[in-house]
Amino acid sequence: MAFEFKLPDIGEGIHEGEIVQWLVKPGDSVQEDQPIVEVMTDKVTAEIPSPVSGVILELRGNPGEIVKVGSVIAVFEDGQVSKPKAAEQERVVAEAPANGKLVTATAVQERPMISSEKVLAAPATRKMARQLGVDLTLVAGSGPKGRVTPQDVKAFHAGGTAVATPAKQPAGALQVRGERRVPFGGLRRKIAEHLSHAKRTAPHFAYVEEVDMTKLVAVREELLPFAEEQGIKLNYLPFVIKAVIAGLKKYPVLNSQLDEAAQELVYKNDYNMGIAVATEQGLIVPVVKAADQKSIFTLAREIAELAQKARSGKLTLDELKGGTFTLTSIGSIGGLFGIPIINYPEVAILGVNKIEKRPVVRTVNGSDQIVIREMMYLSIACDHRVVDGAEAALFIKEVIRYLENPTMLLVSEGL
Repeated sequence: MAFEFKLPDIGEGIHEGEIVQWLVKPGDSVQEDQPIVEVMTDKVTAEIPSPVSGVILELRGNPGEIVKVGSVIAVFEDGQVSKPKAAEQERVVAEAPANGKLVTATAVQERPMISSEKVLAAPATRKMARQLGVDLTLVAGSGPKGRVTPQDVKAFHAGGTAVATPAKQPAGALQVRGERRVPFGGLRRKIAEHLSHAKRTAPHFAYVEEVDMTKLVAVREELLPFAEEQGIKLNYLPFVIKAVIAGLKKYPVLNSQLDEAAQELVYKNDYNMGIAVATEQGLIVPVVKAADQKSIFTLAREIAELAQKARSGKLTLDELKGGTFTLTSIGSIGGLFGIPIINYPEVAILGVNKIEKRPVVRTVNGSDQIVIREMMYLSIACDHRVVDGAEAALFIKEVIRYLENPTMLLVSEGL
């Protein structure tokens, strides 16, 4: 007897999701609660478990396809595992250039039988392989029990044999001489949609200022041994967050959001800091809740935990929502500074850039002298509908005041 499995309600306000990858195929025997598909929404990526034990009869939807909550995505058949067919029907998803909506067509593709043995690989590794056009069945795993690692996928891809024979080419991928094409989907497409909406909706302006981090560098060096005793990796971001909160309390318009439907400016009483994290799949922004109520060490620990969960694809929906202000740190990569795009519907985002020794002019004993200081640029982008240039400049000035006098961060209440 066949059982139709409908896409369940994944979370608050979620009405549809994008199929990232299937973890099973027709003919597979699965157990109840075994993950069968990875689905991405605007909020989170989740592995959907099987509601029953049985044999997969049919899978509906290819990677990159948008499916509605409540629509049938898989059909199960009770009984013994049937032999996989030498030929199977495959739904092909194409992008309609006229209106950008997804249209579907049905095609029959002959393909040889492939071993039903499941390749050992983490979801993040599978995503990378799909994006690079690498067939995991052809990659030799170097991890425990032959598990394929991201390094294995990268090495295989670098060898120039990323896409195998047409029979093993990922659905939707196309390779011709001189180029390689893969579907533009998954997290990359969600990022594109979110950033495009932010740029279209919020007229951006940017402001950049430099800050002398010399004293803060020394304070962090003094605190490092104490942090290490507690197993904490202490970087500069927790200090910057505390300084940002001081600035937001003095200039609360930067901690607001514009309710366009009600034509109201909503000032946030919470200080929930979004932290942009670079992952193999793209940029993800987990949120540190109630940052004003946490110590430097607590912030450092929580930031590290959220970053690790982001990179391993383990963030929950709650850890991705509720942000009131976002920070993005690119200092470890280099460059002087960058101008980030606002994490809409927030009205501002702060870029934290690299710290480097530079010669600057300082007045020493009444005379100007060239000295070496630890300098850093702060770059902020704001929604000009809500924030004026003067407010952004004054906010940055307040942030700098705390960063250049870091003992204030340790004695001020409510930061």
